[in-house]
Amino acid sequence: MRYMLMHKLDEAVPGNFEPSPEFLKRMGAYMEEVSRAGILLAAEGLCKSSDESARITATKGRTTVTDGPFTETKELIAGFGLIEVRSKEEAVEWAKRFVDVFTQSGIDVEVDVRRVSEGPHEG
Repeated sequence: MRYMLMHKLDEAVPGNFEPSPEFLKRMGAYMEEVSRAGILLAAEGLCKSSDESARITATKGRTTVTDGPFTETKELIAGFGLIEVRSKEEAVEWAKRFVDVFTQSGIDVEVDVRRVSEGPHEG
């Protein structure tokens, strides 16, 4: 089963998108551990500001494009990881360890753990 881990940060909090050397060291160790476990499929961080972003909304057949920054949005997706594991419980355990990287640096974070659709034969 594949799971997407998406972490959200408040871009208005100073330093949230400017990681310290200690944070980068912790994150590097976590990423190495996930890679060694053979479950990491992809992972990326997103740019620090929503200034260069766009949001496309379709409502009742009408499409609207809104350019960033998204001041009305408190938390933005700041990055993602795609892992392949045996169960939701295993995905949650890896996500909790990911959250620890942030909390050890005093950063508040929210992580969504979402299963990737495998198509019509999904169990």
